[in-house]
Amino acid sequence: MKANQAIPDIKKLEELAEITDSERSFFWKKFNSIELELAVDRNLYHSKAITIIDSVYPQCLLESYNPPNVLFYRGDLSLITNDRNLLGIVGARQNSTYSSIVLAKLLPAVVADKIVTVSGLAQGVDSLVHLQTFADCGKTVAVIGTGLDIFYPSQNRVLQQKIACEGLLLSEYGLGTGPRKFHFPARNRIIAGLVQTLLVVEARHHSGSLISANLALQENRNVLAVPGPINSLLSVGTNELIKAGAKPVLDAQDIIEEFRNT
Repeated sequence: MKANQAIPDIKKLEELAEITDSERSFFWKKFNSIELELAVDRNLYHSKAITIIDSVYPQCLLESYNPPNVLFYRGDLSLITNDRNLLGIVGARQNSTYSSIVLAKLLPAVVADKIVTVSGLAQGVDSLVHLQTFADCGKTVAVIGTGLDIFYPSQNRVLQQKIACEGLLLSEYGLGTGPRKFHFPARNRIIAGLVQTLLVVEARHHSGSLISANLALQENRNVLAVPGPINSLLSVGTNELIKAGAKPVLDAQDIIEEFRNT
């Protein structure tokens, strides 16, 4: 065991697992089973993991709502554990070319300022964030809603492998876990918990990106939004955020100053 990792005692483990008296016997039977032992060995052979009681667990995530007990990862864990400046960026899955233009304009100066981008590796804006960060020679973190061995969407296989090698790939789900609808709001809470600032690029009214923004607000994070044309459905959500008090982003400096003011 590494020095920055810890083994919980029985009382702490039951507390973390939220075990009730009626569940205790079943829990310990499963906990001590050969099936679980093999699953743990398989996960740790193909990836690494940190737990909520390890010293390297990100403090900002630890202090957020419902932090995951375990994070499986591949790549450079220091991107989230060494006092890095982390910028979450989310947006529409069915984005327009406006998202590409915006990210190409904003991210070169942002990553040059050593700010690490964080997104969800989903179709659309998320994927563009990771790709543009790499294009600008920056560092990026992807929080996914499946096991680390599952590629979703499938066309992101190469990008996911690149992030695992050159950035950081994170998940609270073990190997072999496929996509489920409820996994993605859960993933969004991790993104909101990890970052100091969240930027929304394009978002429809009541979109998933606005859920991420609301989670970030609940965690007292800075929420920024890129304004868009008032006749664009993909800008309704971002314009509404700005109307509600989110900071409008017109250039990279609007983002960078958020980190210098903290």
